[in-house]
Amino acid sequence: MRRTARTQPRGRPSRAAYVFLLPWFIGIIGITAVPMIASFYLSFTSYRLGGTPSWIGAANYERMITDSSFHAASLVTARYVFISVPLQLVFALAIALVLNRGVRGLPLYRSVYYLPSLLGGSVAVAVLWRQLFATDGLVPELAGRFGIQMGSWISDPQHALSTLMILNVWTFGSPMVIFLAGLRQIPTELLEAAAVDGAGRVRRFFSITVPLLSPVIFFNLVLQLIGSFQAFTGAYIVSSGSGGPANSTLFYTLYLFQAGFQKFEMGYASALAWVLFAVIGFFTALNFVGAKYWVHYES
Repeated sequence: MRRTARTQPRGRPSRAAYVFLLPWFIGIIGITAVPMIASFYLSFTSYRLGGTPSWIGAANYERMITDSSFHAASLVTARYVFISVPLQLVFALAIALVLNRGVRGLPLYRSVYYLPSLLGGSVAVAVLWRQLFATDGLVPELAGRFGIQMGSWISDPQHALSTLMILNVWTFGSPMVIFLAGLRQIPTELLEAAAVDGAGRVRRFFSITVPLLSPVIFFNLVLQLIGSFQAFTGAYIVSSGSGGPANSTLFYTLYLFQAGFQKFEMGYASALAWVLFAVIGFFTALNFVGAKYWVHYES
């Protein structure tokens, strides 16, 4: 009588699966879950780095109500997010539409345009950006040749934040590539049929392209919104960590860094971090709730 191989009952994961998942479990618990629980506890304490935490309840959160720097950082971050993100997505979509029209050497253009997204968060690019808009930088020099005296943008409270917005828009490569992939999935038959019916380019864009591309727009919007709320490197380098001039580049993350690693107020910094977490969660949830009114799926 032949032996039959023992088969594992369906629905029961093998031990090998747990072995391969073990590094992920260790990471999610040790690197994410435990630090989050610890920071949540510290947000209700008065804790200076190197000292002993003492419970103070919601005093750290109440302190934010009268903290002028907290208000300034929140306003600067809100302006940065709600101005630069739409501009970046519009610019990325415009470039994707151009590349989608059958440009020669598309892989080369795609790589070149994607490169700023890889470098945009680096210290080197932030230093370069600071030099471009300094008093003797390339941008003021070129403007001077056309008779425009603009001076140093990074030392002007009215324009310092604009330089960081331009930097964010410049890193349009990642959403552009995603937009381009979405445009390639739109059936050309629909666009050709609309053209035969007399619809112009603008009408075809808003009636066909945008609705079919809405899931991709939604995806890019959520990702860029979260990333912009967490922007830090550019503001830190351009302002030399001060958030100046006149708090014009005091991003929320930069103020959190100052509280935690310059003033060593880890309890207050933890509270600031949890407020940022709540704000990002709120706007992400708001996007998902509102998506049912403008995002259209094929099903």
